[in-house]
Amino acid sequence: MKDRLWGGDKLKQLFNKPSETETTGESWELSGVKGDVSIVGNGALAGTSLNELIKKYPMDLMGKGVIERFGHEFPILIKFIDAKQDLSIQLHPNDELAKQRHNSFGKTEMWHVMDADVGAKLIVGFNKDVDKEEYVKSLEENTLLDLLNYEEVVAGDTYFINTGKIHAIGGGVLLAEIQQTSDITYRVFDFNRRDKNGNLRELHTELAVDAIDFDKKDDFKVDYARIPDTLNGMVDCPYFKTNFLDLTQDFVQDVVDRDSFSIYLCVDGAAKVTNDWGSTSIEKGGTLLVSASSTRIEIATEGSQLLEVTI
Repeated sequence: MKDRLWGGDKLKQLFNKPSETETTGESWELSGVKGDVSIVGNGALAGTSLNELIKKYPMDLMGKGVIERFGHEFPILIKFIDAKQDLSIQLHPNDELAKQRHNSFGKTEMWHVMDADVGAKLIVGFNKDVDKEEYVKSLEENTLLDLLNYEEVVAGDTYFINTGKIHAIGGGVLLAEIQQTSDITYRVFDFNRRDKNGNLRELHTELAVDAIDFDKKDDFKVDYARIPDTLNGMVDCPYFKTNFLDLTQDFVQDVVDRDSFSIYLCVDGAAKVTNDWGSTSIEKGGTLLVSASSTRIEIATEGSQLLEVTI
């Protein structure tokens, strides 16, 4: 759990997360990031970290193709984010720039809105084509907000945020974030807020200028089918593939040729997931990692909505 200046209490109230503050902004659900590595919660491997599992069972857990591409670093970071207040306006560099500057992957991500107050918005991209000079001038004159594109959202809305796209989560939005494993963020505007010690948060103005896509684009909202009891494609990019499952009954799929782990995020209802060696239950706000060595995945449910993420 991550306490944030802009966080709230929805993660505790809606998902029963173990939050101890009224400003919990993030739940890092599945992470191999140093200092924030997920730990097995039960069973024979309880207490083992995700990175220890990868070291001991690389092919079985990750899949041969994933290991060849990403090595022993878990390539996906899953978060639930509760924005009681607006997040800072930010963007992320691409792989090339992130490697050059930070020896890191870039950060391509997607958002799936799980709950939104009436009128809540996201910022995604610019509302017109902008050049570097106009952008820098807007920062100097405190008019950046006039250049940004606002999207009013409801539960179920999904957005794909490619690298370079300026963006922010608005107050009143609770969402699932699926992203490349990277914590490289360039913050460009923070509403002149101060932290609990009275300090302005660091901005990354110079770094961001060379990473921004200044063109107005309409490539961010994901239009996906919601056909019951089948895999509905949402996002298929080089870094992850996400499907939407609206299940009214039990669902079975053969995954012997998948060559990737499978992640299930339960965004509504509850389900019991079984693979070759066992089963476990997840409910709304739960996240489950299923190993790549699975040949068959069965999902038993009387009604649930799931996001399925693979490489």
